[in-house]
Amino acid sequence: MRFFNTTGPVVAADHYCIPPLQRLNLTEVLRLIRDKRYFVLHAPRQTGKTSALLALRDLLNAEGDYRCVYVNVEGGQAMREDVELVTRTILAGLASRARLTLGDEFLGKMWPGLLDEVGPGVALQEALTRWSEATPKPLVLLIDEIDSLIGDSLLSVLRQLRAGYDLRPESFPQSVVLCGVRDVRDYRIHSSSANAIIAGGSAFNIKARSLRLGDFSQDEVIALLNQHTDETGQVFTSDALELIWTQTQGQPWLVNALAEETCFYGEAAEDRGISITADAIRDAQEQLILRRETHLDQLADKLKEDRVQRVVEPLLSGAEERRFIDRDIEYVRDLGLVARDRPVRIANPIYAEVVPRELTWVIQEEFEQETTWYVNADGSLDMVELLTEFQTFFREHSEHWVTRFQYQEAGPQLLLQAFLQRIVNSGGRIEREYGLGRMRTDLLIVWPQGEQTRKIVIECKILHKSLEQTIADGLDQTAEYMDRCDAEAGHLVIFDRREGRRWEDKVFRDHRTSGSGGEIDIWGM
Repeated sequence: MRFFNTTGPVVAADHYCIPPLQRLNLTEVLRLIRDKRYFVLHAPRQTGKTSALLALRDLLNAEGDYRCVYVNVEGGQAMREDVELVTRTILAGLASRARLTLGDEFLGKMWPGLLDEVGPGVALQEALTRWSEATPKPLVLLIDEIDSLIGDSLLSVLRQLRAGYDLRPESFPQSVVLCGVRDVRDYRIHSSSANAIIAGGSAFNIKARSLRLGDFSQDEVIALLNQHTDETGQVFTSDALELIWTQTQGQPWLVNALAEETCFYGEAAEDRGISITADAIRDAQEQLILRRETHLDQLADKLKEDRVQRVVEPLLSGAEERRFIDRDIEYVRDLGLVARDRPVRIANPIYAEVVPRELTWVIQEEFEQETTWYVNADGSLDMVELLTEFQTFFREHSEHWVTRFQYQEAGPQLLLQAFLQRIVNSGGRIEREYGLGRMRTDLLIVWPQGEQTRKIVIECKILHKSLEQTIADGLDQTAEYMDRCDAEAGHLVIFDRREGRRWEDKVFRDHRTSGSGGEIDIWGM
């Protein structure tokens, strides 16, 4: 039986998959190779880049016009800026792949003595020259994980490829594809030898194009999931199919991970007659987040970087529109954390859930709060008691706790979300909407109560104008969100961060009716 793949390149015999070459603009790729171009293929991690490269290699070798070799240079990362050791690693990898893929022993016999003959700064260039001259057909070289190399080691590889460019195809590879997370133009390479920052574009100015491997389309998501149904008879309900698309926006690892979790673990794995429902998908999403799966953990680790914070923090706080540094926004888009199109926003709802939870993970564990304190006898969640307790906590401790966040601009919102997550996570869930220019953060608490599901809206706003204007704007926004979510209760939380204000003036509770008739509690903090 095939299964959903979440680790490494896809193998059609083992995995449900969308054919990798179908996800490329193959016509353009083949034209670039035919025209002897050097180009870049980039995409976020676990999107399918390596699968695409391996499929391209096999296609080119099967067609017979070229001899194509794939090599992964990530092993050189451990050698940092030791150019000689990195060069040895790359040449050894190329020789091994040439032997395994083409049955070609030439490079393996030649390269070890080459380092002593010409030195590490020229060895890769000379090896490719001699190999190209010895091979009966033009070489095509696919270099994966190129941006895992560091500093002078990366510069050495790029410059040696550039140095041999004019010799192609008789004495250098016909085409070279550099593959990584980022486009080469976005590299900011610190050269220890030159004590300077070198732009990747200047080190590799022979690049003809930059191609980006996209996420799955909605049709591709459905096609992938239907492969499981066709082979096992197990169906995904229409709500489940829609939810997978909505929550992942086609991010390949997320799609496969949700499907794997629901189809191959638990009751559905034992009984293929059990349909995969939307509730099962939501449970799977929560399990992935709680386990801090490597894909999500690696993404969350990037939140510590200053250039990521400069983009993500205003999204979390709902700040006004602002102009980002171009390199910052390009970087977070290349990571896959932020959507490619406008407006600037987190790429998908699962990442949008992971970001605030990751930023508040440690603090959640430190709260001395229990869910049972806020559950009524009928099983409902006592939101008034919960927010009253948070209001008291915020007054007494916020100055200390907010400063513990790296993202202090969004500190009040994150502190509230951490408090709520600690309570709600044991029985319900929180859905979040936030983004640049929204001037608010929307939280929806979904709480099961017997056979029913209760929905409660919490709208968070920073006091920017007068209190009454902020309340007026917030009431309309809260009522609109309540109507859209079909929520039965709404709460508007207003954080007053103006300096010099006494807590007596900031802390209050009020009850208002919105213009649309919704009953909303207002909490000042």
